[in-house]
Amino acid sequence: MIKHIVFFKLKDRTPEKIQETVAVLRNMEGKIPQLLSIEAGADIIRSERSFDIALVTVVASLDDLQAYQVHPEHKKVIAHINEVKEVSFAVDYEI
Repeated sequence: MIKHIVFFKLKDRTPEKIQETVAVLRNMEGKIPQLLSIEAGADIIRSERSFDIALVTVVASLDDLQAYQVHPEHKKVIAHINEVKEVSFAVDYEI
């Protein structure tokens, strides 16, 4: 099993834009067969070192992670993220 975690800092850090992007991320649920679980949420601390959004997904294997990366629904999300993000960081590890 692989856990895929991504942190996003948005260009527009208003609560409305953050919630819109969280909704875009959560919209993948049930649409990408490789995703065994998905969580997305907005940071509640909002400190200078905080990222705005965290995405946590779980897939069964590296092959499934690759399939998720190129899935058409994920590509729609990537298009949105590329428009709104200032920066993002990801970590993938075995669980």
